[in-house]
This record gives sequence, C-alpha cells and structure tokens, in this order.
Amino acid sequence: MTHVREGRPGEAAALTALALRSKAHWGYDEEFLAACRDELAMEPAEVTSRRTAVAERDGRILGFATLEGRPPRGAVGMMFVEPDALGQGVGRLLFSRTAAEARRLGFRTLTIDADPNAEPFYTAMGAVRVGAVPSGSIPGRVLPLLELTLGRQPG
Repeated sequence: MTHVREGRPGEAAALTALALRSKAHWGYDEEFLAACRDELAMEPAEVTSRRTAVAERDGRILGFATLEGRPPRGAVGMMFVEPDALGQGVGRLLFSRTAAEARRLGFRTLTIDADPNAEPFYTAMGAVRVGAVPSGSIPGRVLPLLELTLGRQPG
C-alpha cells in the first residue's frame, strides 16, 4: 500500500534523480533535461523548507511534491512520480495530501507552473488554467499557470 510521509534531507539526491526520470518520461531529449537539471535539483535543506511530501510503497519512493510559499497563497512547486508508477494513483494521493496540508496551514490558493503534459492531471484534480508563465529553464518556453482554490476542509 502506498503512503505519504514527510521527506527527509538525506533523500535530496534520490528526489532529484526521480524528478529527472519523471521529466524524461515525456520524451524530452538530453539537451532539454540538461537545461532543466538545476531547476529540478533538490538540496538537503530544501527537502524540509519546501515542505516535501514523499509517496512510498514497500520502502520505495514513488513520487514527491512540494508545498511552497506562505499563507494565504502558495504553490505546488514540484510534483513528480516515477514513470512506472504513473496511473496507479500516486499523483492523486500526493496532490490530495499536499492540498490538505495547505488547507491545514491556512493557504487559500495554490498555483502550479505545470509541464504541458501534466496540465490534464492538474485540471482533473480541480485546478483551472489562469494564464501562462515563462519556463525557469528553457528561454522562450511558456508553461501553463494553473490555480487551485482551497475550500474549507470537510468535517
């Protein structure tokens, strides 16, 4: 069974490698991935400061997400799932956990600078496209800007 827990600083290198594998799944070439490498890298101190949630099954990390910013507005800064775990509910579990944590901390809105290939996932999770933003890695590339409004947690 997959569960979500807090990320650990010692996992930074593993999370960076997972992010690169996940990005590569969409068919991006080596030049593209090299340009994204710094933006997709996690440093040990960032694992905690970026409020990293890790999805794990049987001791294997299957994905992670970060919750960034300060209430009331924040961002899903990174969210990646192992390519062989796509379609198994890992992303949904991570996204739901991240949104619940954001609500608990007093966030009312989360933004997502999404890879174009991930936009359908985020819209299925309730986010709406509100614009576009320039890529932090690739000059001239534009990414969908999505927003999720967080209602009160039920109960």
